[in-house]
Amino acid sequence: KPVVPPADRTALEHLLYACCLENARYEAADEAFARLKEMYFDWNEIRVTTVSELAEAMAGIPDAAGAGQRIKKALQSVFESAYSFDIEALRKQNLGKAEKDLEKIQGASPFVRAYVAQNALEGHSIPVSEGAIEVLYAVGVISEQEADKKQVPGLERAIPKNKGVEFGSLLQQIAADFYASPGSSKLRAILAEIDDGYKERLSQRTAKLEEEAAKVAADKQRSKSRGAKMSEMRPSQPSKESHAAAKEEKEHAKPAKPSADDGAKKGKDKPNPSAPKKKSESERLEKK
Repeated sequence: KPVVPPADRTALEHLLYACCLENARYEAADEAFARLKEMYFDWNEIRVTTVSELAEAMAGIPDAAGAGQRIKKALQSVFESAYSFDIEALRKQNLGKAEKDLEKIQGASPFVRAYVAQNALEGHSIPVSEGAIEVLYAVGVISEQEADKKQVPGLERAIPKNKGVEFGSLLQQIAADFYASPGSSKLRAILAEIDDGYKERLSQRTAKLEEEAAKVAADKQRSKSRGAKMSEMRPSQPSKESHAAAKEEKEHAKPAKPSADDGAKKGKDKPNPSAPKKKSESERLEKK
């Protein structure tokens, strides 16, 4: 059944709720959003909270860390632009201008922006998540190239505006089911009713994504190994202790500077030309 969002939500609440809803079931998103409002005093406290703490508070959604990152970035971006947590001005703007301003909010993914445009700005923009892209490709709605680009061209033309909220909600539900459990027998039965050729597309798509993921992991491993090898070849820097020891050894090797006592001692040993010479015993007798 389609889910209609509460009518009394502010534009900012629609945005933050969409950050929770992306790739998640409605029940899990509702619970995560409610916990955020319950656990934290205000939006500013959420803004300065770490992503790991936000993810812990929203543990019921599949990608809690991603949702926490989106929420934190969005709140920071909104705060920096207006020094407040109010984006109600978007409702008063022309839809095109409002959508451009939404694009400036960091952390707001295409799904989040489309959700806000549909539910807060009353525009005709259907939110499409990652799971929805895979479902639409599996049943032959979009091509492989469009799936790679995460695009669904012509969606708003194919679905009338008065059915946009209903279609978007139903698409999000099947997308969340696919994201959570792509091998579900119930889900596969629904996909088979839409297009029985989904199995071949889905298997090819899964193999391709796994191959790409393996390649990315291999590249990271090679880069890590190359960095370790370079660090081994690079001459090691002397530690602070060895540097201090070398400095101390160098100081001991230098000739010691004469002290004031040494100078005085040497002065006693040297004859003083200005001092009167002592007369010998024969000179004294001769003078007498």
